[in-house]
Amino acid sequence: MDVIDRIRGFNRRYTTRMGLLSRNYLGSGLGVTEARVLYELARGEVATARALAMVLDIDEGYMSRVLAGFDRKGWISRTVAAHDARQRELRLTAAGQAIVAPLEAKSRTDIADRLAGASGLAISQAIAALERAEAVLDGDDPAVELRDLGCGDAGWLTQQHAELYAHEEGFDQTFEPLVAEILAGYIRAHDSTCERAWIAARGEQRLGSVFCVRLDGSTAKLRLFLLVPEARGLGLGKRLLRSCIAYARDTGYQRLQLWTHESHRAACALYAAHGFELVDSKPVHSFGVDLVEQTWMLQL
Repeated sequence: MDVIDRIRGFNRRYTTRMGLLSRNYLGSGLGVTEARVLYELARGEVATARALAMVLDIDEGYMSRVLAGFDRKGWISRTVAAHDARQRELRLTAAGQAIVAPLEAKSRTDIADRLAGASGLAISQAIAALERAEAVLDGDDPAVELRDLGCGDAGWLTQQHAELYAHEEGFDQTFEPLVAEILAGYIRAHDSTCERAWIAARGEQRLGSVFCVRLDGSTAKLRLFLLVPEARGLGLGKRLLRSCIAYARDTGYQRLQLWTHESHRAACALYAAHGFELVDSKPVHSFGVDLVEQTWMLQL
């Protein structure tokens, strides 16, 4: 049995033994997807249907049906989002909270019961194995270094942005000088005490980037977040994003802001999963195409 078959076999056994295929998860009368949506609402306190769909990688139509069911049961309330009148902010009602609390307790009890017969050493070894498996599957390749901006990186980033956005988004040539100007400004005048760049590289191969720059005394701005296509889906984006967030927090910023487009669904899901909130959204015509610009904010 090769490694792929072994992992697939574990997934099949795990989903069955943990009751993840049941339509009555932990006796709640809910499927796992419904239970997870409730958990995300409870954890985040407020969200939109679109943000939930992105975080959980669920089709928006399916998410709409799940939320409609919660509506009928009185588990959620909806209010117009302050940042976008087209969106509705979702909150758990008292009835919804009353469903989540015992479900969370049952989940913890279920795991504790499964571990009851194991020794402390066995549990420690299992946790270490889980953490290592998570790192491998998330693409935390120790051969990939996150280093500072070096010679030639600005030219590479300008070319990558221009070519990738032209190919994937249809951007015209007006985007390339914008990227070049951002990079030139950073190289000329960045403050190394409160601004930082990361280049992800495996040896001589560049894979991606992210920048943290000062917007004002209390707010940092995340810029130039990029992964080349061959580096996507491996967890490197999470690693870059977490490095930027940790730096902004450690440097003393109170907020981290970023600007993006609605079409960048994978990146937006990653932002939402790390606590960013969509605070502004507007249709524009930029770089030769129609876009929906978005501003996201993370309270640090």
